[in-house]
Amino acid sequence: MRRTFRSQTHSLALLLLIPLLLGSLGAREEADEEKKATIADKTKNARKYAGLFTLYQDKDDGSTYLLIKEGQLDQEYVHFAHTTEGVRDAGHFRGRYRQAKVFTLRKYFNRIELVAPNTSYYFDEENPLSRASQANISHAVLLSTEIVAERKGQEYLISADALFRTENLLQLKPSPDPDDKDAAKKFKLGELNKDKTKYVSIRSYPQNTDVIVEYVYDNPAPVNQGRGGITDARAVSITVQHSLIAMPRNSYQPRMDDPRVGFFTSRVTDLTSTSATPYRDLIHRWQLVKKDPGADLSEPTEPIVWWLENTTPYELRDAITRGVLAWNSAFEAAGFKDAIQVKVQPDDATWDAGDIRYNVLRWTSSPEPSFGGYGPSFVNPRSGQILGADIMLEWVYFTNRFKYDRLYKTAVDNISPQEEPQYCSAGNYLHLGNLFGSAVLSVDGVVDGAKQQLVEEGLMYLALHEVGHTLGLMHNMKSSQLHGLDQVHDTSVTRVVGLTGSVMDYPAINLALDRTKQGQYYTTRPGPYDRWAIEFGYSPALDGPAGAAQRRAILSRSTDPRLAFGNDADDMRSPERGIDPRVMINDMSSDAIGYSIERFQLIRNLYPELKSKFAVEGASYHALADAFNVLSVQYKLSAAVVSRYIGGVYVDRAFVGQDGGGMPLTPVDYDEQKRALGALAEYVFAPDAFDAPGQLHNYLQLQRRSFDFWEQTEDPKLTDRVLDIHKNTLDHLLGAQLLKRMSDTQLYGNEYGLAEYLADLSAAIFKADARGDVNPYRQNLQVEYVNRLMGVIAPEGAYHHMAKSAAYSSLERIRQQVAKAKGDPETRAHRRYLNQRIHNAFEAL
Repeated sequence: MRRTFRSQTHSLALLLLIPLLLGSLGAREEADEEKKATIADKTKNARKYAGLFTLYQDKDDGSTYLLIKEGQLDQEYVHFAHTTEGVRDAGHFRGRYRQAKVFTLRKYFNRIELVAPNTSYYFDEENPLSRASQANISHAVLLSTEIVAERKGQEYLISADALFRTENLLQLKPSPDPDDKDAAKKFKLGELNKDKTKYVSIRSYPQNTDVIVEYVYDNPAPVNQGRGGITDARAVSITVQHSLIAMPRNSYQPRMDDPRVGFFTSRVTDLTSTSATPYRDLIHRWQLVKKDPGADLSEPTEPIVWWLENTTPYELRDAITRGVLAWNSAFEAAGFKDAIQVKVQPDDATWDAGDIRYNVLRWTSSPEPSFGGYGPSFVNPRSGQILGADIMLEWVYFTNRFKYDRLYKTAVDNISPQEEPQYCSAGNYLHLGNLFGSAVLSVDGVVDGAKQQLVEEGLMYLALHEVGHTLGLMHNMKSSQLHGLDQVHDTSVTRVVGLTGSVMDYPAINLALDRTKQGQYYTTRPGPYDRWAIEFGYSPALDGPAGAAQRRAILSRSTDPRLAFGNDADDMRSPERGIDPRVMINDMSSDAIGYSIERFQLIRNLYPELKSKFAVEGASYHALADAFNVLSVQYKLSAAVVSRYIGGVYVDRAFVGQDGGGMPLTPVDYDEQKRALGALAEYVFAPDAFDAPGQLHNYLQLQRRSFDFWEQTEDPKLTDRVLDIHKNTLDHLLGAQLLKRMSDTQLYGNEYGLAEYLADLSAAIFKADARGDVNPYRQNLQVEYVNRLMGVIAPEGAYHHMAKSAAYSSLERIRQQVAKAKGDPETRAHRRYLNQRIHNAFEAL
């Protein structure tokens, strides 16, 4: 009893002490709270930037804070970033856009998290599966940082440095490629130096907050010093603008993609659909609303306004403006009048061209340009609505300066459209075309008016092309097939309809073999495909359930040949890519083989006149060497066009039962394939294919500049130039995928068998000089060809059995031809070498 009484007494005492203890702890907590710095304390020495998000920057040390209001938690925003200054070696250049992403800010105890949800999947809310919408889908927690001060339940202050002076928001330094054997020799960014990394500018507006940061990467012992744009590879700066954007709340209606027309998209997969193609990909387009919804043709309530940056050369402004405004004719098909406007940025403008509230056509003159023109836009990933756009143009591509690092390959050829969907090399090819056109006009001896036409049409085409990207349009590499060979120079047709079906192609510069019949050099108006695509993308009649019938009616016209479409994923610019030869760059007309043959002939006709036209009294021979090399590039491009018809398959994307639709896959006709190989045999592989008159080669001298010839001597490397053309052509003609496709397509219509094809190709490369001397070009070609055939039959090779059999048979025939080594000493040595190479290959089997 006594123990029980004592226990009860002690318990009662403890109960009486608890309120005192709690009161003491509460008082201590209140005292601690008073000791904590308030938001006012933390920001009293800071400059305030009020807007969508409020930032404070300390006036002494530059440290920066981000204020988050309670109502901003758990709401969706858009983050968009682009490079404002960069260097090509590091994969950055002024105006390079990065993909926008959605993010939310969440409070977790005493921390704020920045979380990016996955926007690539759709769940029908009416379907019970929507309750499992987060299963096996990872969101990204990009930042978790401590709250440094707060007004409880109202505002939270965090360090903005953790957000912007790191790569938490965006990875800037490229990841190493484990498969790159030359990685150790390439330029590399060092480590991010957080002390050197600093804010360049902070701007905050009601709907967006922009933070511009200079990121500095230190590499104390760089192996590769980089190119001209890098001052010192030990410290390289990349300046990036981060934009935090309010999620648009408007009447915008998302529009689903269709494979028969080409828009950039935000890819979305419906995980509750039972369809074989559960795609809800959202096309990228601007929001346009009619002022008069009932009118067939109405101005928009807010047009798409383009500003010409005040860096734009005065002499180019008129042609560019006309090119941009030419899109208004296409928008009329969608029911809009004057949908696009053009204004010029005043020299005393208070806004910067990097301000995302303005769509600006900008100019740079870079030491190592990555592009000729670049027309990206950024979108709301939730809807596909385009929120802003810029166009970057490089001055070098409108000069007479030849970029020798781009002589035979443009940078974009190494970039996958999935990696950089809006990267565009139209300006690069336009530059090559303009140099070729200028050479032709110089030989013609024409007046300045023709050159002015060439430049103006080129500018208008490039403006049309890059603005087309900012309207949401992909490339259309099939559109140059619009007119027949006899119509491409008929201006009564091309100025009305368009020279090509779309301005989104990379067509060949249009030069007539008969110089008296010259038509347009480039298209200067949206083509039939462009008007159709804009109608599909922007017509308000397609919005909502009531628009389904109108959508079907518009898309049913895809079988019209004038509306032909094929994008980068289909095109055959590089070997092993694409299958339809009509989806190609640097071609022209519905008879691309015939057009290329005329291009070969035109180039050959120019050779005798080069020296007299480009060797100028009192100047070096640099211009002459440039002109010769320009012609070589065009020869290579035309050879690539012709080669793609061998083993090609025509693609038709019409839907089942669609009027005018053909078979989805149709191998190129036997006679057309034979015609293509015949053209290559005559103009690319023949012994006289690269003959030049007189002593032209003796004058192909580039002007010396300091020690530029240190690593490579200054002779013109003629055999290397021709071998490059031969290699590029053989890359396709002997590609593993091509040879396999030629076997596969025999099962559904191809009549050109592998054995016959390789016999024809071997004859094209060996027959013409089988009984005589072999010149250096042909010796290189024949060795290259034999080496590749040996690669086909090699046991460890990637080629299929039918290809190995056909290649073996061809090597047997070649060995018989070269077994008797005849000809001059060089030819005899060459044939003995080939004979032994083939013998060794057979022995290794």
